[in-house]
Amino acid sequence: MQLVLVGQPYSGKSTIFNAVVGYKSLSTNAPGSSVEHAHGSAELDGERMDVIDLPGIYSLQASDDADDPAVEHVLQAPADTVLVNVIDASVLARSLELTLQLTELRRPMVVALNMGDEVRRKRVTIDADKLAIALGVPVVETTGRSGEGILDLFRAAARAGREHLVPAVLPGPPHVERLLAQFTDLLGDRPLPDGLAPRFIAIKLLERDACVQRRLRPHLDPSDQAAIEEQLADFEATTEQPADFVMSAVRHHLAFALFESVAQMGPPPGRDLGRRLDHFLTHPVSGYAVLGVVLTAMFSFVFKVGSAIEPVFLDAFERLEPRLAEVFPAGSLELSLAHGLVAGFGGGIGIVVPYLLPFFLALALLEDTGYLPRVAFLTDNLMHRIGLHGLSVVPILMGYGCSVPGVLATRILKNRRDRLITATLTTLIPCSARMTIIFGLIGFFISMQAAVFVYAANLGLAALVGWILSRLMPEESPGLIMELPRYHRPRVKPLLQKTWFRLKEFVVIAWPILIAGSVVLEVFDHYQWSGPLNQSLAPYTSTLLGFPPVVGVTLLFGILRKELALVLLFAAIGTSDVPSVMTTSQIFGYTFFVTFYVPCLATFAALAKELGTKAALSVTFGTLTVVTVLTVLLRFAMQFSLG
Repeated sequence: MQLVLVGQPYSGKSTIFNAVVGYKSLSTNAPGSSVEHAHGSAELDGERMDVIDLPGIYSLQASDDADDPAVEHVLQAPADTVLVNVIDASVLARSLELTLQLTELRRPMVVALNMGDEVRRKRVTIDADKLAIALGVPVVETTGRSGEGILDLFRAAARAGREHLVPAVLPGPPHVERLLAQFTDLLGDRPLPDGLAPRFIAIKLLERDACVQRRLRPHLDPSDQAAIEEQLADFEATTEQPADFVMSAVRHHLAFALFESVAQMGPPPGRDLGRRLDHFLTHPVSGYAVLGVVLTAMFSFVFKVGSAIEPVFLDAFERLEPRLAEVFPAGSLELSLAHGLVAGFGGGIGIVVPYLLPFFLALALLEDTGYLPRVAFLTDNLMHRIGLHGLSVVPILMGYGCSVPGVLATRILKNRRDRLITATLTTLIPCSARMTIIFGLIGFFISMQAAVFVYAANLGLAALVGWILSRLMPEESPGLIMELPRYHRPRVKPLLQKTWFRLKEFVVIAWPILIAGSVVLEVFDHYQWSGPLNQSLAPYTSTLLGFPPVVGVTLLFGILRKELALVLLFAAIGTSDVPSVMTTSQIFGYTFFVTFYVPCLATFAALAKELGTKAALSVTFGTLTVVTVLTVLLRFAMQFSLG
């Protein structure tokens, strides 16, 4: 049996999903943060279920010709798929508008009245049984954060699947129903795309939904299409309103009438603390001041934890070097392989993890409290100043965790120009891997202030590149309307689960690459292949950029994973005491260059997937050119300032 969790953003779908199948989905308080569905399985009363958590959607109505992956998944799901509609019951009237659209699909369905704790705080009473009778499907009250009602919800979903409990359809006014009946008659018995219900198709024709119309086109004759347009024109002439506007108004009225019939409002609660916080945290003066304090505290926390742990592990692994020489013959391939394994393993646990762990923990804290969307709100004006849609800040903020989901999240933007510019800026943002390099080199060997300077330079570079690209591709960007979720008190278990969820990607994917890369570099050194490679790159890396010649091969490996450039740097120069080999100017230049020079291989693949290979190559060569020029300028500027 397949269950699909579908609902509006911030309804608590991912929280319920994680409670049932384990932590496999990031329930982040950031719009557009989920761009791919999460899949898991569960067993209930001896029955196995496949559970899918879709990104939040407000409607099954497409806003343009671009398909929404979540909507597409709902439309293409097999007819026996159970739709688990998760509702934020504290805003029931608004939430029911999506529910009414889902009922038109005529699929087995169950409704979860989630956020029970918030409903009680607002002193609202909802008659779940009465709502179940009106909708014709089970309705279960849940509180995802505490687990209340989740077992009952999935038992109800299993029953809905076994008994094929299809929801009732709430009819609209007579003039709308007459037009829908005409469209249904016109469709007749002909096969419909994805087995969609005739009434649902009729509604989509009335709404002029471009995505559904495109799928329906092969099933309609030109005469049928002409008849549909003629009937729509007559309908709009009679109502003196666009047909999609009429359907939206009908659905809004039905949802509100249903809400009034099943809910009772108690006395209003006292003054909302969240609103008072928002007046302060989103204020054009105090909001930016708080943001500065929050970011400074976050970076200080990451640096202090990382710099305290890093030397402990590095010293431990350096003490292994003499023991390896005692076990394996000097100059042997076995010694090189063993040294590569130890260096790669030690680099991951001694250099990368000490900075990643506190960074992911701090990021999870900002997400779970609900502060991250406030950051997006504050930076909306900045996005418009460089000629971008305010929503562009969402992929960019996600890029601080990892560039890949940041690039994938650009699909929430509606035109290619904004997606291209935003994806380019996302590749310039220091992801967690680049953050490790910044703190592991500049922060650890120079100073925390110098590391913060690199971050400030990063923001300036991203803004400059965005401004230039926006002027080269001028277009007026619309304003941003974004829902700000409620503040939540973070809980320890979800924080730790989310931190491990992100760290696990490094442990499972990146760490083996670091170890393999370290081993390969040792093999290169053993057979003396590194020297010719470094010499061939020396005109660029040494003469132009001013780096030691031995670091050339580390830049090649850094294309696979950014952390490799740092881990292999220690192996390339033969010591973890970087200042003994590289000058302050070289450390700065190397860190700056590695932070920006090219996207890692996974990010390049994401760029190619979203924008095409040609655009991905353009972004790669463009950023490489820009960072080369800036690194050279930085080299001479530092040499001049240092005397």
